Amino acid sequence: MSKIKPSKGAAYARIMGVGGYRPTRVVPNEVILETIDSSDEWIRSRSGIATRHWASEEETVAAMSVEASGKAIADAGITPEQIGAVVVSTVSHFKQTPAIATEIAHRIGAGKPAAFDISAGCAGFGYGLTLAKGMIVEGSAEYVLVIGVERLSDLTDLHDRATAFLFGDGAGAVVVGPSKVPAIGATVWGSEGDKSETIKQTVAWDEFHAKRPEKFPAITQEGQAVFRWAVFEMAKVAQQALDAAGITPEDLDVFIPHQANMRIIDSMVKTLKLPESVTVARDVETTGNTSAASIPLAMERLLATGQAKSGDTALVIGFGAGLVYAATVVTLP
Repeated sequence: MSKIKPSKGAAYARIMGVGGYRPTRVVPNEVILETIDSSDEWIRSRSGIATRHWASEEETVAAMSVEASGKAIADAGITPEQIGAVVVSTVSHFKQTPAIATEIAHRIGAGKPAAFDISAGCAGFGYGLTLAKGMIVEGSAEYVLVIGVERLSDLTDLHDRATAFLFGDGAGAVVVGPSKVPAIGATVWGSEGDKSETIKQTVAWDEFHAKRPEKFPAITQEGQAVFRWAVFEMAKVAQQALDAAGITPEDLDVFIPHQANMRIIDSMVKTLKLPESVTVARDVETTGNTSAASIPLAMERLLATGQAKSGDTALVIGFGAGLVYAATVVTLP
C-alpha cells in the first residue's frame, strides 16, 4: 500500500482573469510593402491583416508579459503573492536558460512560485492552460498565471513575401484558479511531427553560431500546406473538443481560434457550421499573428469591447509549428 498522502486540489479549475498588452507602435501594410513586392489589397485578401503591433527595444518579452500579467491578476481579484506557478509560452525569448518565467514571476512580485517556459508555438496557450488546470486540480498550486508572449518581429524576414506581413508582437495572460463547477473542458491536443517542416526556423542556433550566415534566423512556412491542414484537420479537432465538453455548436457563445489568418478563421467557422449567433474573434485584422499570445489577446479584446461577456461558453483552439494543436471549451471570466 502506498504511503503517499493524496493531494488536496480543487474539484475543477476556471479562468478567473485575463489581461493583454499590445506594443505602442502600430505598423500598417504600407510599411511592409517597402520590402516586398505586393499590395495592401493582396495582403488583406490573403490574410485579413491591415495592421500589426511591433515592439520597441524597451518592450521586451518580459516587459510585455509583466504588463499583461498585472491586468490579469487585477481582473482575477487576487494578489501576486497568491500565484503558485507561472507558465510562459514563447518562441521568441532568445535565452535557452534561464526561463523567462522566473524573471516575470520576480517582477510581478509573485514570491517563489514554480516558473517555467514551454515551446508549443501557436498552440502554446492551450498547452499552458491545460497544465494550469492540472496543477490546480492536483493541488500543487491554487492560482496559476498562464502567459502567451511573442516578439515575432525579431524573427520575421521582411523580404519574404510569404510571411513578412503575417507576424506581430504582444502578450496575453490569464489567471487560472479553483472552481466548484466545470469551467475548463477536456483538452484535445496532439502533434503531427511528419509535418514539422511546414513551419520552421530557417537556421538553427547552433548553425548560426558556427557558420554566421548572412541572414538572422527567421520563421518560414509553407502557406498552402498550413492552410489546408488548419482548415480541414483543425476543424475536426475543434469538433472533438466540443464533443469532449458535451456540447454542440448551438451551445457556443464565442469562438476564439488562433489568430493566424482571416481566411482560415472564416473557413473553420463554415466547416464547423457555427450559428450566426456565435461571436467569432477576428483580432488578426489589427494585431496580426502573435502566435502563443493570439488567443488571450483576442479573448481580452472581446471582453473589453463587450462582444463577449463573463460566463459565456467559448471554444478556443490553437495550432501551429510542430505541427501541434490544442483545443478546449472554457467559461469566460
